[in-house]
Amino acid sequence: MSAEDQGERGHGQEEGRGFTFSRFARQDFYKAVNVHLIQLLEVEPGMRVVDLACGTGAVTKLLLERLQGLRDSVIVAVDASAEALEIAKRELSGAATTAVEFLQARAEELAERLKETVDAVVFCNAIHLVEDKAQALREIAQLLKPQGQFAFNSTFFAEAQPPETERFYLRWMSRAIRILRRDHGLRPSREVKVTARRPLSVEEYRELLRAQGFRVRRLELETVPVPLEGWLGISEFGDFIRGALPGVPLAEGCRALQEAVIAVFRDLELQAVPRRWLQVVAVRSPGS
Repeated sequence: MSAEDQGERGHGQEEGRGFTFSRFARQDFYKAVNVHLIQLLEVEPGMRVVDLACGTGAVTKLLLERLQGLRDSVIVAVDASAEALEIAKRELSGAATTAVEFLQARAEELAERLKETVDAVVFCNAIHLVEDKAQALREIAQLLKPQGQFAFNSTFFAEAQPPETERFYLRWMSRAIRILRRDHGLRPSREVKVTARRPLSVEEYRELLRAQGFRVRRLELETVPVPLEGWLGISEFGDFIRGALPGVPLAEGCRALQEAVIAVFRDLELQAVPRRWLQVVAVRSPGS
């Protein structure tokens, strides 16, 4: 899933009531992170590029800007959500110089659904959500031409939180739990098993890519100051709420996280909290 995809696909009735990634995805710093990744791609006329888990088309728009003026280029916007793809089609209806195709499919079935090999695959802010990353990378490698590019980024990896931010996270979660108990008589459940998505380290990502036939061409760690609005936005995302406060209803969890983060920003006199993004461009090795 992409970040936009995370927000638009939904998780049952509660997710449908608005617990999406949309508010976070509208942030300027978030767009800048994705712009930077796409700028790392080596582009040329006639490229065929897959925007994997495109969601409602936010990153597809950035790819259109990157490929602007390159003749015969095609972007294939892929997502598992039919609803998100319909929105993307409307948002991108004005694209003139670069063709955009749309395909409903999951990452794990890319090679099966796309019969034609491509020059690049872009996968923004979602690789951490894929349980079987090795299988997804095998699919992507199979889809890419030799020397094809695979670009991805994530802020959910082992080194994402600078050590100096530990105090912020501890106070935020502690206060949110107190608010839940005070206002709703609730507390996170130790019995609820949230889908395991252990964050990989940078070196684990390197090894995973190597094992699936990729050579890392560019790897950067970008430190991004996230303002209060960003934390309020991520607190509306169902997956984040479930991970931070397992077993808590989304509405109550969202309110507790937002009230708590406002208070912590005020108490610690914060303007922003830094977060690291992993930015990677890898190349499919010949013969892989």
